[in-house]
Amino acid sequence: MKFSTKLLLCTMMLMAAVLGLSGFYFVNYVFESSLEREIQQALDESSILRFAFETAALNVPVKYDVLPDGSVFQIASNMETGSQGAGRLLRITDEDGNVLYASEGFEADGRLLGQTEEGRKTYRVIETGKDFFIHTSSTVNALDRLLYLETLKDVSEVFRERGLGFSVYRQLTILMLLLGTVIMHFISSWLTRPVRLLTRATKRMAAGDYSYRARKVSRDELGALTGDFNRMAAALEENIERLEEEIQAREDFVGAFAHELKTPLTSIIGYADMLRSRKLDEEKSFLSANYIYTEGKRLEAMSIRLLDIIVTRRGKAELAAVPVKALFGYLKDMFAVREDMEYQFTYEEGTVQAEAGLIETVLVNLLDNACKASEPGSRIEVEGRKTEEGYRFTVRDYGIGIPEKEQARITQAFYMVDKSRSRSRNGAGLGLALCTEILALHASRLEIESAPGEGSRIGFLLPEAAE
Repeated sequence: MKFSTKLLLCTMMLMAAVLGLSGFYFVNYVFESSLEREIQQALDESSILRFAFETAALNVPVKYDVLPDGSVFQIASNMETGSQGAGRLLRITDEDGNVLYASEGFEADGRLLGQTEEGRKTYRVIETGKDFFIHTSSTVNALDRLLYLETLKDVSEVFRERGLGFSVYRQLTILMLLLGTVIMHFISSWLTRPVRLLTRATKRMAAGDYSYRARKVSRDELGALTGDFNRMAAALEENIERLEEEIQAREDFVGAFAHELKTPLTSIIGYADMLRSRKLDEEKSFLSANYIYTEGKRLEAMSIRLLDIIVTRRGKAELAAVPVKALFGYLKDMFAVREDMEYQFTYEEGTVQAEAGLIETVLVNLLDNACKASEPGSRIEVEGRKTEEGYRFTVRDYGIGIPEKEQARITQAFYMVDKSRSRSRNGAGLGLALCTEILALHASRLEIESAPGEGSRIGFLLPEAAE
């Protein structure tokens, strides 16, 4: 069942209960007020009749010491005749319970007489057939006789009005419920509109439309919920796009890895087969074996760097205070034996917060890439200096440079600007990818400045350690 339908039904049931109870109490209150008024009027009339009877008894000739039954009958008959049209019936009973006078149609029993005492008026409401009466009883003292005066006042109209009131109120209640149903239908539809819009949005997103957003139509809690839902949807869409990009990157990585393996393996297999299947002169045998060795070393370097990238992605850097002098001393020792380039190391004294082994790997890879991008004998500058942001390392070469459109991609695994040149120097396009992963552990990144034919300047920034 829809929420709007539940809201409508609950409201209608509440309205029906409230209208029913309020109608019952209202009609009953009017009825009881009217009946109380009729009772009081009947008691007042009984008092008037008692006074009239006693007054008439005083006019009976004095020759009677006790009021005769005939006189009682005559007085009662005159009283009834004098009150024609009042809708009242009389009955006179003596002290022994004998009826001395009774109006035609007076059908009340004598139970009320047993409750009537001298000087006290009693009453009750009785039903005879379809009519209702107020039955009163009081004592009358007339010439040393104690008589009982009973009256019946017709109050059927009061009861009929109560029934009519209930009937009219039932009809009015039904009309109000029907009208309320129509009004509440529109109100519930209006109140639950944000819920319907959210439901539509969830269905669209479940169908794959992650860019769909729910329309905000209110400023209440449901409006706030809609805003939260849209923010959640935006975050979900962003995460899905990132996952799709990662999946695509992994597919590209696997494809590039397979391609990088295929080329050297094909050459290795070809030259090995040549050495195995035919007899070559010494020069050709040396060239073939040298090519197999070169390609094997490239595969070895590629596997080592792939393993380093995987380990780096899963690891966590253990930062410590590292003197800059120690890092540059390591680089000088590493590249001192290489005479193919002119290396220039300049740095300012300082201490950085880093893991020494990982930063050494970054610097070695940057230097190695600079060598591959430069002609033999070129100058490569390695600089370290303090800045306001921290300590900056920079590796500068004067080689082939990197086109601007390719600078954003050179940190991707297996990407090479000049593939033939990189392969000829055992490159696999993994050095900068490894540097990127290591610097991410240090909350840093590569800063690349390059232009084709002018060389490249690649650096990164590390926080200085407290001395």
